[in-house]
Amino acid sequence: MKFSISLFLLTFFLLASGSYESRTASAVAPTIKKQRVFIGAERLFTPEYLPLIRGKRIGLVTNHTGLLPDGRHLVDVLHTYPDAELTVLFGPEHGIRGEEDNHVADGKDPKTGLPVISLYGKVRKPTPEMLKDVDVLVFDIQDIGARFYTYIATMNYVLAAAAEQGKPYIVLDRPNAIGGLYVDGPYPGKAGQPVYNYDLLPVTHGMTVGELALMFNGERAVNNLPKADLTVIPMLNYNRKQWYTETGLPWIKPSPNMLTITTAAVYPATCLLEGTNISEGRGTLHPFEYIAAPWIDGAKLAKQLNSYKLAGVTFKPVTFVPGGVVDGIKIYPPKFMGEQCHGAEMVVTDKKAFKSAKAGVYVIHALKTLYPDKLEWKETRMDRLWGTPAVRKQLQAGVAPQEIVKQWDKELAYFKGVRSKYLLY
Repeated sequence: MKFSISLFLLTFFLLASGSYESRTASAVAPTIKKQRVFIGAERLFTPEYLPLIRGKRIGLVTNHTGLLPDGRHLVDVLHTYPDAELTVLFGPEHGIRGEEDNHVADGKDPKTGLPVISLYGKVRKPTPEMLKDVDVLVFDIQDIGARFYTYIATMNYVLAAAAEQGKPYIVLDRPNAIGGLYVDGPYPGKAGQPVYNYDLLPVTHGMTVGELALMFNGERAVNNLPKADLTVIPMLNYNRKQWYTETGLPWIKPSPNMLTITTAAVYPATCLLEGTNISEGRGTLHPFEYIAAPWIDGAKLAKQLNSYKLAGVTFKPVTFVPGGVVDGIKIYPPKFMGEQCHGAEMVVTDKKAFKSAKAGVYVIHALKTLYPDKLEWKETRMDRLWGTPAVRKQLQAGVAPQEIVKQWDKELAYFKGVRSKYLLY
C-alpha cells in the first residue's frame, strides 16, 4: 500500500482482549458516535450481524479501501476470525491493493496467501466455479458517487451472481463521498423501467453503495429477475447531507487518480472529457481538476468558462506536463504525456453549491465554442459516460447548455421517485 496506516490509527479503537463480539462492543462508545460515522464493516463484528458469517466460507469483494478505522484491513480481520473461513478475494478495477490502472489479472494475496480473482478483466460477474467454495459473499469498497466510477458496477455484478447462484450477499455500507443529496444528469432509462442496473443511473445518484444494492435488488424483482438474499449493514451517525470530509473518517484514495475529495467533487464533470481529445488532468497531482491541451489558450478558456457564472466554481489558467506516475503509482499513459498543456483549472469554491454534472455540459460547450476545429468527439465513449447520446448530439447541434440541463429535471423525476423507496438515511 502507498498510504500510511498510521493515518488511520484512532486511539479510542484500541481493542481489548476477548472475543470479537466483546472487543467490537467495547469499541462502540458514545464518544465515537458523537465524533464520526460508524461504518458497516465495523458493525459486521457485533452480536447483531456476526451470525451472518459465523461458520461460513466467505468470499470477500474488496480493495485497499476496506479498512476499519483502527487501521486493520477487513481481509486480515476475517482471515484470522476463528469461527469463519475466508476462502477467496475478489478485486475490482485497480486491484485489491488499488495500485493497478488497467485491467487486472488474477493472483494471490501476498499477506494471506488467499487466491485473488479479478472482476475487472475478461470476467466481471463471478462464475459458479469461482463461488464453489463460498457460502456467503461480502462487499466492502469505498465509492465516490458517480455512475461511471466502476466499483458500483462490480457490486451489482456480484449481486446478480449471488441472486442466480443462491449465495447470501452482505454489503457493508460506506458514505457517498460527494454527499447523498446531489442527483443530476440525464436519466438513461425510461419512466416505468425498473432501475436494476448501474447503467440506468444518472451521472450523480446521491446514494450509498448499500442503498444502491437495495435498489438494484428490489428492482430486479420488478423486472422478473431473481433477487439475492441481501443484507445491507448500514452505517450509524451518517447524515446524507455530509460529504466525506464531514464524516470523521480518514480519506483513502479509492483509485490511483482519485487523490482527494476535490478530485471526487469535479470527477463527474471532467471525466466526461474522456469522450474527447482534451486532457482531464491525468498524469498530474490534480487529476480531473484540469481541462487542457497543447493548443488551448488557458486564459481564453478560463474566461469563457467563468462567463457562465456557474455556482460554487471558478476557473483559472493552468499549464502542466502530464507524466506516467502519479503519487508513486504508474498509471495508464495519459493524453499528451510529456507535452506541455495549457488550459483551465476548475477551482471548487462551494462544494455543496457546485453542480458537477451540469458543469460538464458547460465545459464541453466552451471547448466547442472556442475550438470547433480542434475538438474531437469520441462518440461511443462520451455516450456511455452520459448514459445517452442525447447530450452529445445536442452539444454538437449547438443547443445552449441551459436548455440541455433544463430537460433533466423532468427526466429525473421518475428516478428520484424510485430512489426514495430505498434510502436508508
